[in-house]
Amino acid sequence: MWINSFQIHSLPVCGMENVILCIADSSNHIVTDLTEMARLAAIREEENDHFRSFLELQNGDKTDALVFSLQETVSKEVDCRQCGNCCKSLMIVVTRDELHRVAELTHSSPTEWKEKNIEEGLSGKMILNAIPCLFLSELQCTIYPDRFEGCREFPGLHLPGFIRRYFTLQMHYDRCPIVFNVVEQLKKHLSFYSEVKD
Repeated sequence: MWINSFQIHSLPVCGMENVILCIADSSNHIVTDLTEMARLAAIREEENDHFRSFLELQNGDKTDALVFSLQETVSKEVDCRQCGNCCKSLMIVVTRDELHRVAELTHSSPTEWKEKNIEEGLSGKMILNAIPCLFLSELQCTIYPDRFEGCREFPGLHLPGFIRRYFTLQMHYDRCPIVFNVVEQLKKHLSFYSEVKD
């Protein structure tokens, strides 16, 4: 049961000795302000590391089902078109097929477009050389129907293996309101107790 931040419990956490812990938040309030998310992320850094250990003790299939459900609910409350933070801050991987498609969309040759817009690593992995994304205009993707696969998949909460991928998802906790709110609600649903008060 999730209780208010003034109640105290003593319980074992992640195999540690019994610790006095306080619950951080009892509401289901959706946080979308990026400044507030960054503030809370800084406060909850250690908490989120403990949560990663806590998740490793959970059933993966049940956790995935819960994350899928939370993601669906939270996504309805977050308007990505008012945020665009992923487009402003992520490196975007581009496949060969995507390179050819975007070159065609921009009326240039794949070689031309690659030379101007792509960095290629020794392994052959290609990423856009611009952050924010060069296709972002007034928080809208100008090639949305043809956007890159990584953009389609982000933040990836609809994919199986949440527990296995949580370390990577933590990098988006202060970047994406959907990730932030799903993680916070997941803590509540799994009765994870935080020792940090905001």
